[in-house]
Amino acid sequence: MEDLLKRAYDATDFRNSGHRIIDLLAGQLGQSHEIEGCDAINHKSPERQLDYWKDDFNKPFIESPDTLFKNVINNSVNLHNPGYLAHQVSVPLPLTVLTAAVMSYMNNGMAVYEMGMAGNAIEKIVISHLTSKFGLGDDASGIVTSGGTLGNLTALLAARASVSNVWEDGANDSEKLAIMVSAEAHFSIDRAARIMGLGKNGIIKVPVNEKFQMRTEALEICYQNAVAAGLKIFCIIGCSCSTSTGAFDDLQAIADFAQQHQIWFHIDGAHGAPAIFSDKHKHLLNGADNADSIVLDFHKMMMAPSLSTAVLFKHQRHSAHTFSQEALYLYQDEQEYEWFNSGKYTFECTKPATILHTYAIMRHYGDELYRQNIDCLFGLAREFASLVKNRDGFELASEPQANIVCFRYRCGELTTAINKQVLQQLIAEGKFYIVSTSVKGQFYLRTSIMNPFTTIENLQLLLDKIKELACSLHLNPQLQH
Repeated sequence: MEDLLKRAYDATDFRNSGHRIIDLLAGQLGQSHEIEGCDAINHKSPERQLDYWKDDFNKPFIESPDTLFKNVINNSVNLHNPGYLAHQVSVPLPLTVLTAAVMSYMNNGMAVYEMGMAGNAIEKIVISHLTSKFGLGDDASGIVTSGGTLGNLTALLAARASVSNVWEDGANDSEKLAIMVSAEAHFSIDRAARIMGLGKNGIIKVPVNEKFQMRTEALEICYQNAVAAGLKIFCIIGCSCSTSTGAFDDLQAIADFAQQHQIWFHIDGAHGAPAIFSDKHKHLLNGADNADSIVLDFHKMMMAPSLSTAVLFKHQRHSAHTFSQEALYLYQDEQEYEWFNSGKYTFECTKPATILHTYAIMRHYGDELYRQNIDCLFGLAREFASLVKNRDGFELASEPQANIVCFRYRCGELTTAINKQVLQQLIAEGKFYIVSTSVKGQFYLRTSIMNPFTTIENLQLLLDKIKELACSLHLNPQLQH
C-alpha cells in the first residue's frame, strides 16, 4: 500500500505544483487586464454548478491538482477582469497570493503569543499605523478580525460594555438599550444589533437627505423620541460609506452630537475609511479623530484577500474589556492588557494571521499604493457618473462620493422591468458583471469600480451594451404586458 502521507508532504512535488499554479495564475492575470481576454463571469445556475461539482467529485482521484485549479478558476468570478464591477470585494494584489501561501504553510493562529509571535507583533504595528493616520491619539489600540460584520459587532459590544455590565450580569429587561444609525447603513449593523438582543425597536434609523447621507439636523428629534419611548441610546454610527450608494455621512456633526449626549461614536468605514490615505479624499472622514471606534476592511479598498478587518479603538481599555473572561489554559492573567495575546479581544480563538497580507503590502509599497488606488477608483466613478448624465436615456441616482455608481436606463413604465432584464442578460453574456440595488424604492443598476485596470473606455462599452440590450427588450411585446 502506498504511503500517502509521505507523498502528500513531498517537497519536490510541492515545488513543481507550486510553479505550475503560479504560471497558471500569472497567465490569467495577463489576460485579465484586457476586457476581451476572458470573461468577468461564466454564469451557471446553482443547479448546474452543483451538478458540475457532483460529477467532478465522483470521478477517480486526481494525479495532479492542476486541472482542479483550472476548473475552479473557470467556474468562478474573475475579479481581475476590467468588466468586474459588482461587489465591494478587492482585486487582490499578486503579492497576497504569496502571503496566503506563507500563511497556509505556517498555519500559526494568533490567539496566544506563542502560536502567533510574528502575527501579533505585526498586527500591533499595523494597528498603530492606522490609529495614527486617523488621529485617534496615543491611547488608541485595536485588533484585526474576520470581516466587517464581526468588526461592527465587536465595536458595538465595546460600546455596550461602556454603559452596561450585561457581559457579566446578563440582560436586564428593564434596560432597553438602542443605537442610532443611518437608514442607509449596511445590514451588518442591523444584524449585530439583533445578535446583541436589541431587537428591531433598538435600532433607531435616522432618515437620509437627497445625497443619501444621514440627516444630522434630525438627530436630536430622533434621540428625544427614542428617550420618550423608554430607550437608552448608547451608540451612534456614521457610515463611511454606505453600501448601496457610497454616501459618506457628516462625521463631524455626528461626533458633536455624540459628545453632547455622552454616547459612543462608531464609524462603519469598512469600505470607505481607507480614503484617509488620500490627500484628495480624506476630507470625507473629517471628524473621524473623535470616534470611539472605527472599522475598516483590508479586503475592500486595501487590495488584500478576504477576510481581514481592522477594529480601531480610541482607548485601549475598551478593546480589553469587551470579551473579558477566564481562560486559564490560554492566559495566566485574563484581566491584564496583553496586546500579544489577541484572542482576548476577538471572537476568534484560532485567528488566522491575515494581517500578513496588509503588512507585506505596506512594507513593499507603502501608503502611496493605497493613495493611488483610492484616487484612481474614486476618480473613475466620477468620470463614469459624468458619462451617465450626458448619455441620452440614462439616469444617475446621485453624484458618487466614492467608487460606487447607481444608474439606470429610462424606459417609461417599463424602466424597472427592462433594467432587470438587462442585468440578467449582462451576467449571462459574461463580459460585464454588475449588480443592482434599491434607491428610494426604485430598481437601479449598481457598479462598484474596484479594479484599477478598468478604464473609462470599458465603462463606455458597458453603457453601449446596456442601451443595446434595453432597446432590444423595449421592442419585445412580452414586456408590454
